Amino acid sequence: EMVEAIDAATGKTLWRNGHPTRFRPQVGGGDGPLCVPVIHDERVVTYGAQGVLSCHRLDDGSLLWQHDTHREYDAREGYFGAGSAPVVVGHGEQATVIANVGGSRRGAGIVAFALDDGEVRWTATDEPASYAAPVAVPGAAEGELPDVIVITRYRCQQVDAATGQVRWEVPFGMRGPTVNAACPLVMPGADGTASLLITASYGVGSRCGPFAANGFTPRWEGLDSLATQYATPVLVGGSLYGFDGREDLPPASLVCLDPQNGRVRWRERQSSYGSLLAADGRLLAVGTDGTLQLIQPNGDRVEILASARPLSGTLRALPALAEGRLYLRNDDTLVCLDVGKKP
Repeated sequence: EMVEAIDAATGKTLWRNGHPTRFRPQVGGGDGPLCVPVIHDERVVTYGAQGVLSCHRLDDGSLLWQHDTHREYDAREGYFGAGSAPVVVGHGEQATVIANVGGSRRGAGIVAFALDDGEVRWTATDEPASYAAPVAVPGAAEGELPDVIVITRYRCQQVDAATGQVRWEVPFGMRGPTVNAACPLVMPGADGTASLLITASYGVGSRCGPFAANGFTPRWEGLDSLATQYATPVLVGGSLYGFDGREDLPPASLVCLDPQNGRVRWRERQSSYGSLLAADGRLLAVGTDGTLQLIQPNGDRVEILASARPLSGTLRALPALAEGRLYLRNDDTLVCLDVGKKP
């Protein structure tokens, strides 16, 4: 498995580093890592398919520390290998890497590491891992670490990032050949409160409502509005947008929901499943079949401004957008597209 730094303007490789792996998935054909790299305080943190957590220097790629979490904590690889990208919270000496490891040894469902040297700061829960990345809860006081929302194989939990204390948890997920893979979506409210959306396919569905350190109270839940396999919905202008359905059981639909009650404002059948990005008041929808759509968010109707198919094959890797450049990847090709406004 390789981590590679590439010049965004030219595609030239700046540095590469990596480690050997014997990984083969139990299901499907993808044989590479699933987790998005995390960049924080001039460090790059990666999580490989066999659970190897690595931290590299951003400027030259030199390895700072590494943990073989599956071996150290006796974690199972699961259907597709490790797939929950870690989250990093805090800065300086406080900076902490939190990984959804799913270890069955030493209560290591969730593990926190010091970003600086990889020292283990705490372990918590006996939960198996999911494919959903943890997310930080905004609003922490200066000098304090924010709480983190973690979706595990069978639960959703709010965890104190400083100590590993589980503040609350609710059942979420289903046994059998299922996965939790969409990230929890934290939606700040105008009155200082926050709402949480968690969603999964495979008969699990969605739950959405206000939450705080003392608990989560779903305002609406069910399968009818939204049940997405792995793509995280986005909130734009008071409406929720997301891909409803599964890649392996078409058709999928692009839906617009009222976040207050989960009612569908509109639903548009798509040529494939896909992922969404929001930027500058617009949406970019990237289908697994390579279809790219520029969408004007509108709670009344779907409004597609432009479409293209710049890359063939299957696009499961999450798209990335930075400084007007959109990055897409199929099984063997990475492309950079100019989608920004011209000066």
